[in-house]
This record gives sequence, C-alpha cells and structure tokens, in this order.
Amino acid sequence: MLRLQRALTSRAMVQLIPFLPRKPLVAVVRLQGMIAASTSPGRLNDVALAGILDAAFRRGKPDAVALVINSPGGSPVQSALIAARIRRLSDEHKVPVHAFVEDVAASGGYWLATAADEIHVDANSILGSIGVISAGFGLHEMIGRIGVERRVYTAGVSKSQLDPFRPENPDDVARLNALLEQMHGNFIAQVKERRGAKLAEEDLFTGEFWLGAKAVELGLADRIGHLVPVMKDRFGEKVRFRQYGLRRPFLSRLGLSMMQDALGLAEERALYARYGL
Repeated sequence: MLRLQRALTSRAMVQLIPFLPRKPLVAVVRLQGMIAASTSPGRLNDVALAGILDAAFRRGKPDAVALVINSPGGSPVQSALIAARIRRLSDEHKVPVHAFVEDVAASGGYWLATAADEIHVDANSILGSIGVISAGFGLHEMIGRIGVERRVYTAGVSKSQLDPFRPENPDDVARLNALLEQMHGNFIAQVKERRGAKLAEEDLFTGEFWLGAKAVELGLADRIGHLVPVMKDRFGEKVRFRQYGLRRPFLSRLGLSMMQDALGLAEERALYARYGL
C-alpha cells in the first residue's frame, strides 16, 4: 500500500512540475493473429483495435508507437482499415511508428507493417506475399455420385456464380479474377506509397515471400533489429514501455466457446502453414 502511494505521488509530481525530466515512453501494440472481420477471439480487425490504437497514441504522450507484428494475413479490407487508422493517428499526434516483425508479416500482415515509418525484422522473419488469393472446393461430381440433386433458384443471372456444387463456369472465373486483380493493384499501391524509393527494381508483387535479411535487401524492411535494443538506441536506456493488445473475452478464457475457438484456430493454423510455420 505504501509503495502504491509513493508511485501515485511521484506521478502526480511529474504532472504538476513540468520542468522535471520525463523518461521517454514507447507504446507497444501487439498485432498477432489472423486478420478478419469475425468476432472470434484474437481476430485482428478495425473495430477490435480502434480503442487500443487510440489509447496507444494518446495515453501519456508517447515518443513512439511500436507495432509488434506476427500475422499471416487475412481480410484485405480489414488490413487496409487498420493500416489507415494507424496512419491517421500517427499524423494527428505527430508520433512516429515502428514495426517489429516476429515470425511473419505476410499478405495482410505485411500491409499492417507498411503503416509504420520504419520496419524492423529478425533475420528469420518472413515478409512479403504481396498478392491476393481466393480458394474453395468443387463438389458437383461428389454429390452426383451419391445421388444428390442440386436445386437453385435465382433472380439475376450471376446470383449463383461460383457455386461449389455446380460445374465451374468460365465467365464466373473471369469475373473473380478481375476482382482479385483489382485488390492486388490496391495492395501494390499501398506498398509503393509507403515504401517508395526504398523498393528494389525487381518484381516484388508476385506473392513470393522472403526471410528478414533478403527483405531488407529488397527494401521491404529497413533493418534487422529487435524492439528493446532498437528503442533504447533511439530513445536512451531509460525508455519506458507500455503494452497494449487484444484481450480474450471472459467466457472464452473459461473455455465456454471451445467449438468456435477450435474452428478459428484451425483456420488460422492453415494460414500460418502456408509459410512453413
């Protein structure tokens, strides 16, 4: 109790006496997991992160915000919304943003990294996969073999396009590919806008991914470095860190949503598996 009172008194003195030296502060926001609009626990999306990011940029007037990223990607829309929010808050509060990639920042995870002013990686981090993917299954032959007839009634000739229980229609595939190309173009524009002249001249937008050192060489990242030593080098040995991140809902922590968590985990593991993780 006495220790708490002293801490509160010390903090109040710093606020009341402006000429007392202030230790630098770095707000650390952990962005880990799949990016999706889903409300499943641990999903990264704009709604879930809005309050966290706002607090990170506002609370205590931080000298920098550090994004600790470990994400295999997911929704292009949510990736764009989160990155745009980070840039708005950075510009509004004049706070620089540093990204620190752990295992992976691929696809939408790399989109999040581009919101930073500088990207730091481990030598074994995986970066890139600047592309868009749509995947599914064709089940029409299977249901025919077991004697099931598919009946679909629509108003609108394209309403049932890409139905997995019907043979693939070349016109539907062409329309889907056109949409994917547009999304890919938006992703490329984001990377070029944020990384600019740092990018190597070779084609970086094929969906390929690279390890940390190669990513630095290609201009997708700035340097190899880890959170604490980099921030201490930038702001001094007395720099303080304040942690932010998603919290799992209470019922989920008690294990009362086991089926939903299991399905979400399987989906997320499939994404990580694309990068050998």
